[in-house]
Amino acid sequence: MNRSIAGWVTHRWAKWVVMALGLLTIFVLASLGAKLTSVQDNDAASWLPGDAESTKVIERSKAFSDPNDIPGVVLYVRDSGITPADVAKAKADAAQIKGVDSVTEVTGPIPADDGKALQVLATVRMSSDGWEDLPDRVDDIRAIADRDAGGLDVRIAGPAALGADQAESFAGIDGILLLAAVAIVFIILLVTYRSLQLAILFLLCGVGAVFSAQGLVYLLAKHADLTVNAQSAGILSVLVLGAGVDYALLLVARYREELHHYEDRHEAMAHALHRAAPAILASGATVIIGLLCLLFAQMNSTSSLGPVGAVGIACALLVMMLLLPALLVILGRWIFWPFVPRFGDPVKSETGIWARVGRQIAKAPRAVWVTTTLILVALSFGVVQLDANGLTNEQQFTKEQPSVLAERELAKHFPGGAGSPVAVIAEGSSADAVKDALSGVEGIDASSVQVKSPAGSPVAYLEGTLTSAPDSADAFATVDRARDAVHDVAGADALVGGNTAVNKDIQAASSADNRLIIPIVLVVVLLILAALLRSIAAPLILLVTVVVSFAAAMGISALTFRHVFGFEGTDSSFPLFAFVFLVALGIDYNIFLMTRVREEALKHGTRRGALIGLAATGGVITSAGFVLAGTFTALATLPVVFLAELGFAVAVGVLLDTIIVRSVLVTALNLDFGRHIWWPSALGRTDGQAHEEVDRTSTPREAART
Repeated sequence: MNRSIAGWVTHRWAKWVVMALGLLTIFVLASLGAKLTSVQDNDAASWLPGDAESTKVIERSKAFSDPNDIPGVVLYVRDSGITPADVAKAKADAAQIKGVDSVTEVTGPIPADDGKALQVLATVRMSSDGWEDLPDRVDDIRAIADRDAGGLDVRIAGPAALGADQAESFAGIDGILLLAAVAIVFIILLVTYRSLQLAILFLLCGVGAVFSAQGLVYLLAKHADLTVNAQSAGILSVLVLGAGVDYALLLVARYREELHHYEDRHEAMAHALHRAAPAILASGATVIIGLLCLLFAQMNSTSSLGPVGAVGIACALLVMMLLLPALLVILGRWIFWPFVPRFGDPVKSETGIWARVGRQIAKAPRAVWVTTTLILVALSFGVVQLDANGLTNEQQFTKEQPSVLAERELAKHFPGGAGSPVAVIAEGSSADAVKDALSGVEGIDASSVQVKSPAGSPVAYLEGTLTSAPDSADAFATVDRARDAVHDVAGADALVGGNTAVNKDIQAASSADNRLIIPIVLVVVLLILAALLRSIAAPLILLVTVVVSFAAAMGISALTFRHVFGFEGTDSSFPLFAFVFLVALGIDYNIFLMTRVREEALKHGTRRGALIGLAATGGVITSAGFVLAGTFTALATLPVVFLAELGFAVAVGVLLDTIIVRSVLVTALNLDFGRHIWWPSALGRTDGQAHEEVDRTSTPREAART
């Protein structure tokens, strides 16, 4: 940050203007952020890739069915056999269910071949709010079916029931996650700084950044067609709080250091901003650009997360680089009580734990980085246990859900795909030929295939029931066979969709996104590091450490998922989300460490600069890592496997990155390569030759004075 700007932010009277404008802006945006749920789009189209075959079926079938219609199944089971009274009750229930708000169609009761079950099919129309109303509608249907059951086992299955369980799992996601993250971060800050008032100030600014981000995202969703769903809204609060507090920690660490050198706190903050802000802004810009790389994704849910997250990081930067400095100089040194930094006192980092770690690494840096790399590579082999081929309905949740239990019971008495048919759209003149083709597909119940569109319609709409569970690998294979069969009908222009096809297309698109976006993010990170460090060697070396660190985190996570948590797999989008968050956020620590090393190398040589940089930043980088890991751990408070896995993987990766990779591996590489790490810049050629030898007994600052 330019000296004049830094001085203005912390000017004796301008700081009050900055504070007033900052608080007013947060208040206004927070009032808008409270409406974020109202603009969330949780229907299928908000998740699907736009060019997927199942998406095209949804679009083309609007003439025959509302894309917001979602089928549900009311299942009645009596193990001793269905009685005439049971049939009469099911008929009466069906008549009452027709009167339930948002129920558009009711069919049945339909008896099972084994004589032990009945099913009533009820189509529920979701409102413009997506799945938000589904729990209430399913509860209304359940209340009717449970009344006077007379020993019948009554369950609600099908996509409507699953959607209701998903909606309840994500209900209040913003508030739950934010409260959990705030609690975790507060404890970490209190332990780290042992200053209650400083921890509260950090959290107030962090929560203010979250509310501001939610307000801006609301405005973009309402007026600029930005797609926001429950998943991206939940991740937004965790991302902004974690990254925002990280930026605050990095700034305050430099401010605290400068308070030892300047008696006037305004001058100390001006110097802290001038020194730390460029690295923090570069870190934030890297995260923003990395997130925007998600715009290349086929998946709408993935591509929309990019701008949502980027807006959040921008808000975090503005709050922590403008409002926080103004508040700190307004409040004065007492904000650090009881450990108040005094002018003229020695900086503890010079003799702290990371200074001692640096001296130990300096004794044999090559052995340290080689050994560390081998250990990380060994850990990465655990990734073979990572099954990132998608999750079944049952595997999506961390605890059993009513819809999953109902689906299991439904499959005992009816074809596996009952209530979740395969949908086909084709030219009206080819309806009979397409029906014959679909009926002959292995895995489709031939007797269930029907043409649902009116006779003579220019477009034909057909449905068929799967014989296997709609979320199974067998069902996915059936969709492939169905597509091959109907595509071969000349002139039909037939397309296959439905819930199973939707899930299959999501998994395929997510896998393609992994292959496309991960290399793009790596190239972006490389270019940013090269521009910031004015080197080629250092960015390439750091990029390798990023990849090794990510691989090790994935290996540890995969082993933990399978053998500790008992998760049977991961969502196909998991590797991409974990990579973007770990690399984009983890690069913050690379940038903060290496810009400080470069700053010191210009004065003392690279090897001594590496020790001074580690001593000065090791503590704050570790603290920042714990904060970020803690915020993402909050994702485990939701009963959703994908988010629990993502939170765990990011937490493990960040801790591994801050404690081992940045502080130990990168420092060892700096010490071993010396000035050559800055190749081909001038610093790589003229690094002070008199400073190349490291004094292994003195502190970094003492070494700097020799």
